[in-house]
Amino acid sequence: MVQEKEKLWVYDAVEAGQQGRPSVVTLTPDDIARYAKVSLNLDPRYQLPQANPASMRPMPTMLLTYAPLMREDIADANGFTALERSTTARRQTPFAKCEARWWEPVQAGDTLTGTRRVLEKYERRGSRFVTFRVEAANQHGRTVARYDYTCIFDYSQGQREVPEERSVASAPAPEQTRPTPAQVNPVHPSFDDLNVGDKLATLSITESQEIINRKNDFRMFGPPSESNIHTDPEFARQGLFGGTVNSGPATLSYVDQTLEQSFPLSAFYNGGGLLMRAIEPFRAGDTVTFEPEVTAKTVEEGRKIVECRVRGVNQRGDLVSLSDARLVLTG
Repeated sequence: MVQEKEKLWVYDAVEAGQQGRPSVVTLTPDDIARYAKVSLNLDPRYQLPQANPASMRPMPTMLLTYAPLMREDIADANGFTALERSTTARRQTPFAKCEARWWEPVQAGDTLTGTRRVLEKYERRGSRFVTFRVEAANQHGRTVARYDYTCIFDYSQGQREVPEERSVASAPAPEQTRPTPAQVNPVHPSFDDLNVGDKLATLSITESQEIINRKNDFRMFGPPSESNIHTDPEFARQGLFGGTVNSGPATLSYVDQTLEQSFPLSAFYNGGGLLMRAIEPFRAGDTVTFEPEVTAKTVEEGRKIVECRVRGVNQRGDLVSLSDARLVLTG
């Protein structure tokens, strides 16, 4: 019997408008608490037990978990095999950047439907990229948030080198400890208190393989990926980064909680946005410090807008991520 050749979802087979199946999840207080835990967020708002768990709101970047990308499912729905699932030419299509927008809050008890499609594909400096759009609607049919997630389908510059310094790469994940003062009593400056050039509260995150594995295993819809560049060292060594790295959504969650030290959740949920670009891999063993700075403040139709840039810099001084946030203040 002749084995049927795989119909691979390579760059040339990707077309704008290709869709995957919808996902439907109901958000629970436990989901919210678990997401915060795997994101290393100690903020008491996300911890159980609470006096009124039904009113819990998730970290804004939990959007990427309750409405997951599932690019392999898009490939399957259109008659292809994703490169990540190939048995003959398996490889990863890693994260490049993500831009998220929020229009209204979500909370425990909401039923959220995610829809996903290919938005566009493009080439830049010899590399090939595909951007997917994922939208989340609540039980009332209103779109509450969306994100555009860009993957690298073909990379022109070859494999990255793995740094020599890996002393804490295999260290166990830290258990949650006492929250910092900024998390117990966060200082949220008013619009008038902020000025362009202000440096805001920083956050340092030390990554480990155990943390990366926990993040990978937490799913609300669809099965976890058992082998990828985040969890499988042998497979990762053959890929773009030459070793395991954390996921783009994980780094995005760290940027989110950095900004939460200076801004209320409403600043995200009432029309806020966050764009993160991956510059260098965030590897197990790295400590990255996220440094926010106010870059602009405007008033648009009565809405007070603060823009921030967040640099993520590792212990070697490498720029790991560069993010731009738009926060909407009410006071």
